[in-house]
Amino acid sequence: MSSDGTDERVDYTRVFTQAIDRLHAEGRYRVFIDILRNKGAFPNARCFAGHNGPKPITVWCSNDYLAMGQHPKVIAAMEEALHDVGAGSGGTRNIGGNTHYHIDLEHELADLHGKQSALLFTSGYVSNEATLSTLAKILPGCIIFSDELNHASMIAGIRNAGCEKRIFRHNDLAHLEELLAAEDPSVPKLIAFESVYSMEADVAPIVAICDLADKYNALTYLDEVHAVGMYGARGGGISEQEGVAHRLTIIEGTLGKAFGVMGGYIAADQTIVDVIRSYAPGFIFTTSLSPVLVAGVLASVRHLKASSVEREGQQASATLLKAMLDEAGLPVMLGETHIVPILVGDPVKAKRISDILLAEYGVYVQPINYPTVPRGTERLRFTPGPSHTPAMMRELTQALVEIWGRLELRKAA
Repeated sequence: MSSDGTDERVDYTRVFTQAIDRLHAEGRYRVFIDILRNKGAFPNARCFAGHNGPKPITVWCSNDYLAMGQHPKVIAAMEEALHDVGAGSGGTRNIGGNTHYHIDLEHELADLHGKQSALLFTSGYVSNEATLSTLAKILPGCIIFSDELNHASMIAGIRNAGCEKRIFRHNDLAHLEELLAAEDPSVPKLIAFESVYSMEADVAPIVAICDLADKYNALTYLDEVHAVGMYGARGGGISEQEGVAHRLTIIEGTLGKAFGVMGGYIAADQTIVDVIRSYAPGFIFTTSLSPVLVAGVLASVRHLKASSVEREGQQASATLLKAMLDEAGLPVMLGETHIVPILVGDPVKAKRISDILLAEYGVYVQPINYPTVPRGTERLRFTPGPSHTPAMMRELTQALVEIWGRLELRKAA
């Protein structure tokens, strides 16, 4: 009670309710669709909506870009591991959670990127946050130079590092060099950037950034999350495709997108990996990945090192879908990568289009809103894979044209 007898206690329920109400008012409230994929038949799935039982749908927004989560080799490896060692890992890597599967996979990932060593994490988010925050704490006075469109996990790692940071305009080499040149040459520097920016569908100028790193004695940290498995002769990412992996200090990747399972990792020289292994709380205090998952990833990585069929099929699908959408006059954001975004520019309309696609056409694609993308650039993000047929693409294009007309949305210029 206050001195005048009124009750000043915090109304927690009201505060939380208002926070959710703000998302509804802005059209940014996120709804998770209840689906199950059909084993061996991706992108076919079934959606549980309403009371009429499961409805067949086509998935257009999965990050399992190559459908490796459905690959017979991956499933067989996971089943074998399950029956060999059981389900869970048993703890952190230091306490019971280190298995031969983990060691084998780290060797494969180091080899994939031509590095001395690699380290597994439970997700790509954790690998970014743990590594970046730890690196800057180990390097006294470190300044991190971060692309303005870096993923939230990289931003979190940089923030948690507590170090100085400089944000350079997206893929702007002149701005990056201006920021690098303004700092004391004796200060440790780290340039953090991505290879493929998943919402813009563009690619970083990796070679030029490495040149600047050499010129200003900076370390480099490349997030290849949306490129590993997808590019390069063995799936080593854009850095392999451009022959520049050896020039990068640390390469970070995920095991949950092109490799189709779950987890994250870094690859670097042995000393750097040992530092992260020994100092990063996000690694030390987390139960390790289940050996069942690791066995699946191991099979996936080994397969994609030797097979380019999946990559070639995916690229062909992305090229065809872009052409269809562009020819239909839809505002597709044409880029050089496997990701196909269509700009909507309004969160409410993006959600409305997504809802109509699912309810009326059996097409599943989630709207991408702030804070994943800047306000006013809301979009639908399509990820065609090697199993999406030309017929599926024609049906999708026709559906989008009909909805654009129905909602009186502006077509591409």
